[in-house]
Amino acid sequence: MRWGYGTNGFTSHRLHDALGIIADLGYDGVALTLDQPHLDPFADDLAAQTAAVGRRLDALGLDLVVETGGRYVLDVWRKHHPTLVSADGRDRRVDYLSRAIDVAADLGADVVSFWSGTLPDGTPEDVGWERLVAGVDAVLAHARSRGVVCAFEPEPGMHIDTVEGVLELRRRLGDPEDLRVTLDIGHIVCNEPRGMADTIALAGGLIANVQVDDMVPDLHEHLALGDGDVDFPLALGALARAGYCGLAALELPRHGHAAPLVAEKSLRFLRDAWDRSVRPAEVPVS
Repeated sequence: MRWGYGTNGFTSHRLHDALGIIADLGYDGVALTLDQPHLDPFADDLAAQTAAVGRRLDALGLDLVVETGGRYVLDVWRKHHPTLVSADGRDRRVDYLSRAIDVAADLGADVVSFWSGTLPDGTPEDVGWERLVAGVDAVLAHARSRGVVCAFEPEPGMHIDTVEGVLELRRRLGDPEDLRVTLDIGHIVCNEPRGMADTIALAGGLIANVQVDDMVPDLHEHLALGDGDVDFPLALGALARAGYCGLAALELPRHGHAAPLVAEKSLRFLRDAWDRSVRPAEVPVS
């Protein structure tokens, strides 16, 4: 397993400083959220900023996934708006995701991760599906032109909130190989109808991105590791048996006030959980 840390947990730090801390602590990579505190996808000098980030990542030896969960990157008043299922403005979300794909391609990122958004009140489910399929189809077309893999994340409270929903989305799109799954370990405890091992097995070889946090049932709040109900040795063992060997990156956006300390403790916690995980010897050796 390769460990990463999400930059949305370092929003009190300059991006280049955050990357340095993440590398110095011993992480293998970073999950970079494209947003105004760090790498703004709408900046006039985006190309120059992207090139500078690329040099920094190369110098530090950090792998990369690109995340697209910036809260107010498109609308300064409404969080996560517009989305792929909004009544209007969906083209702006597609444009944002396309910019993320371009950044990922330029930086050599493993994957770009995104989600559906919340269906507006009163909108029929079939309309939500039509909007989502059309939007994801457009995003995938751009991703293919840049050679980037997309990973779709089920988010509690959103139109697609479970792994089964992602599988249904893939089915409606013809099961494209380049649309895979982002799996948030905490979400499994919070929201999935199956247990940890069964949910990971259901996603199986489609897992292209893993986010790590702790949670409790029925409450979508990202907790520091050990503060919730996630059985981390069980989760990591299940990921190993599924053959996952990409980044598993901490997703702790509410812990930026103590980011260096939280990142240090989290890596020690994960390494210990890995040592205690179920049958870790099954992990392929590169």
